[in-house]
Amino acid sequence: MDLTGRNFLTLKDFSAEEILYLLDLAADLKAKKAKQIPVDIHRGKNIALIFEKTSTRTRCAFEVAAHDLGICTTYLAEGSQIGKKESIADTARVLGRMFDGIEYRGYQQSLVEDLAKYSGVVVWNGLTNEYHPTQMLADMLTIREHFGKLKGLKLVYYGDARYNIGNSLCIVCSKLGLNLTLCAPEKYFPDSKLVQECNLWAKESGASITLESDIKKATKDADILYTDVWVSMGEPDEVWAERIADLKDYQVNMDVLKMAKASAIFMHDLPSFHDLNTKIGKEIHEKFGLDAMEVTDEVFESKQSVVFDEAENRMHTIKAVIAATLGNNF
Repeated sequence: MDLTGRNFLTLKDFSAEEILYLLDLAADLKAKKAKQIPVDIHRGKNIALIFEKTSTRTRCAFEVAAHDLGICTTYLAEGSQIGKKESIADTARVLGRMFDGIEYRGYQQSLVEDLAKYSGVVVWNGLTNEYHPTQMLADMLTIREHFGKLKGLKLVYYGDARYNIGNSLCIVCSKLGLNLTLCAPEKYFPDSKLVQECNLWAKESGASITLESDIKKATKDADILYTDVWVSMGEPDEVWAERIADLKDYQVNMDVLKMAKASAIFMHDLPSFHDLNTKIGKEIHEKFGLDAMEVTDEVFESKQSVVFDEAENRMHTIKAVIAATLGNNF
């Protein structure tokens, strides 16, 4: 399958067959790395990594993946003029003259789309407020490694389903045939237009999308339990207070895990407030009296947790995306 020159902005743009191809390629690249087989098929190329939002997994995954492929990387954060002294269009046209590809991790989806529109080179979405497609590939590879399949599995997502993880799970599950339940108060359900769009893909794949506020109903027969942080860094205290009040009953703890199948796994895109043993975590504990937020430490550290498999698979799946879109020469 030839994906050369394709931008990777949202999985809306990719068919189920193309997504599965990327998962197969990622699995092959992962196996080659384990055997120390070189895959530097893009030696001599250069890519720019734009990070308006800081990251551990996304940055490291892109840099290691690129280096494995023989690609040099340039990291742009506070030193970039993007959207400040210079328009997105101007920045895109400058970078497009120097680089073979551009990764963007930041805010509005429109920003990464403008980079793709004006740069003339391949652009990859490392995360926006609306979508997180590289995370979805890592999640699907992790699930397939654990269960040996994707179709027919039940994935339950707990928490605020209005943003990038909830939106992207709707897309990838509906295309690949997983039954998705979004478990949250109604005010945190995703946009109805997106759900309608995903329901069309779900009809083709045999999947289902369910919006449910009752945790017991949502969790029954679940194969995968998935959650994310409730509040993004930089949001004011009143937002934290509101989210915690609204979502505290949707925490993934051992009682919730026991409602699922005995074979169920726990997933999280990270970072996680599972023990609050960080500077920010301690502030949360002092302000709100919590020992954990979206997931308890007991679940996070349990044998059913595959969060670090997910984290590793960010690199293998991102490598597949870069390799395929720059021209898969295997």
